[in-house]
Amino acid sequence: MLGATFVSIFAAIYLCAGHTQARSRTCTISPHGVGLDDTDQVLGAIAKCGHGGHTVLQDGVYNITRKMTWDLVDATVDLHGYLSFVPDIEYWLDSNHTYRVVFIQSQASWFVITGSDFLVDAHNTGGIQGNGQPWWDFYSQPNETRLDGDGRPISLTVYRAQRGTIRDFAIQAQPFWCNCVAESQSIVYDGMLCNASNSNPEFFGTNIVPNTDGIDTYRSDDISLLNWDITCGDDCLAIKGNSTNILARNVTCRGGNGIAFGSLGQYVNLTDIVENVFMEDLTMTRINATIQPNMNNGVYFKSWDGSVNGVPPTGGGGGGGFLKNVTTRNVVLNQVNRPTTVSQTNGAMAGDLPSTYKFEDLHFENWRGTALSNEVVALECSAVVNCTNISFSGLNVSVPAGETPEFVCQNAEGVTGLPGPCVA
Repeated sequence: MLGATFVSIFAAIYLCAGHTQARSRTCTISPHGVGLDDTDQVLGAIAKCGHGGHTVLQDGVYNITRKMTWDLVDATVDLHGYLSFVPDIEYWLDSNHTYRVVFIQSQASWFVITGSDFLVDAHNTGGIQGNGQPWWDFYSQPNETRLDGDGRPISLTVYRAQRGTIRDFAIQAQPFWCNCVAESQSIVYDGMLCNASNSNPEFFGTNIVPNTDGIDTYRSDDISLLNWDITCGDDCLAIKGNSTNILARNVTCRGGNGIAFGSLGQYVNLTDIVENVFMEDLTMTRINATIQPNMNNGVYFKSWDGSVNGVPPTGGGGGGGFLKNVTTRNVVLNQVNRPTTVSQTNGAMAGDLPSTYKFEDLHFENWRGTALSNEVVALECSAVVNCTNISFSGLNVSVPAGETPEFVCQNAEGVTGLPGPCVA
């Protein structure tokens, strides 16, 4: 029933976005050429045709040298080329040169889309060139950090937007998160490619692209993630606090940490709610280790513990809330380390209080494939609140030869459908 509801919602939004094709005003631009700045002409076209109009960016590379907002209202943008954000690392790390509209973990953004009733269509020929390799090389130097909130920009941020569609869009070499949708409602992403692939032989076999998440959802409702292909070194999808009514369908995750719910409960004075999430037709696959050695999880859930250790963006804890009614269906695993886990000790130290964050109504349906450890399911829940009502059906995951599948159920109540006994 939940899946059918999301389909009807998506269909209504998609049809609404399709109606934005008829416009009273059209602005058409082409790139100026190699080494020339296109920022002004792109912003000028959006300013003229972004409300009630049609903007066409023809094929080619548009050099973008400063932060950019597209305010789109009842508008269509056809992006046939690539917005190439110049890899001037010191420039972008200056907080004056990015937006700080994503509150969680103090993230920076260099490109923000806002507004209502819009369609951005990249036609599988355009999108964003993040020029991430110099960033990854830079942050692989000694004494350089790669922590949340360090100023690396999110490639595409949808912020305070309603009823928008982003279609057939590619983001190449994102320096940091590929996408974020924040404080938004009724947004459809249909066709998204994110590709953070290290090409520097010096770092082959190591993960030099952490924090290159495919997307983080935050304080947003009614979000559809359809037909995604993500190569990254971290979370393929990350469902963060106050994300509700989320649909993900036909998602391929190549390397990284898999699909994450969290982390949650990082801010002691805030409540994180995640509710009504339906995901189906998911593939988690290990790729060539010279490019990306990690494939850590299938789908996993994480919260901070009950004590406060430091402050966000890199510390925190003690926050409350709940995650409820999450279904993951038709999941294929190819050599993941651990298929699914619930962990409530993010950022924990010895003697910390247990988490007060509640996980309940988790449903795993038709999972198959291979794992590199025998721990197929690890529910390591808080003794204060427990995890409740967790069901499995059609769980068929192979573990290494000669090993016995293990199912851990620590402080978990109402666990059903496992193909073997639970151990505490």
